[in-house]
Amino acid sequence: MAHHGHHHVASSQKALMLEMKSLQDEPVEGFKITLVDESDMYNWEVAIFGPPNTHYEGGYFKARIKFPIDYPYSPPAFRFLTKMWHPNIYENGDVCISILHPPVDDPQSGELPSERWNPTQNVRTILLSVISLLNEPNTSSPANVDASVMYRKWKDSKGKDREYAEIIRKQVSSTKAEAERDGVKVPTTLAEYCIRTRAPPTDEVSTLFYEDYYDDEEDIDEDDEEEGEDCCYDDDDSGTEDS
Repeated sequence: MAHHGHHHVASSQKALMLEMKSLQDEPVEGFKITLVDESDMYNWEVAIFGPPNTHYEGGYFKARIKFPIDYPYSPPAFRFLTKMWHPNIYENGDVCISILHPPVDDPQSGELPSERWNPTQNVRTILLSVISLLNEPNTSSPANVDASVMYRKWKDSKGKDREYAEIIRKQVSSTKAEAERDGVKVPTTLAEYCIRTRAPPTDEVSTLFYEDYYDDEEDIDEDDEEEGEDCCYDDDDSGTEDS
């Protein structure tokens, strides 16, 4: 058994290192990712910037991702450290989202096994799902019933019942102090939000050359458009739509 556990550690650590590298080379816009402790690959700290043109604009939300030893065969847990008022986030900050549920067949949950965790999911797909969840709560099995009722009132009244929106805005403004403490400038425009916060490349010469070379290409317009689309998380390309 011990031997088996050992193998898991080696392979999950490798998987996590590769994912971290991929997220540093090609970050997801609106997120900053660091290890809680350099020596521990299984605990990540995430800073999430609220997407512009949503109630979350200007918000700075911190979360932790805790990975199991047999990752990616079992899902990580995603917990907000910042106080969140949201139909799918428990009081303690735990996010309840179908792709973070292990793929056991559970007719009770109303979830299809295909919506649940599987080893092709990764941190990138989780981050995109969390962002789309913030904007489009799922009220069918809420983790916070009061927030869910309030969100539905807001939605059904087409925004006339402002209570839900006001609470979110309050929470957003209460995160400003934390951002200042961490010395973080929160993006408030789409242009800023869409800039991928790249870690400085280690091998500067080749990357610079490579980027310059591509910057001079004429098809830059296409690239720009794609970037923009990529960034607008409400395209519903996170796999949450009913297909």
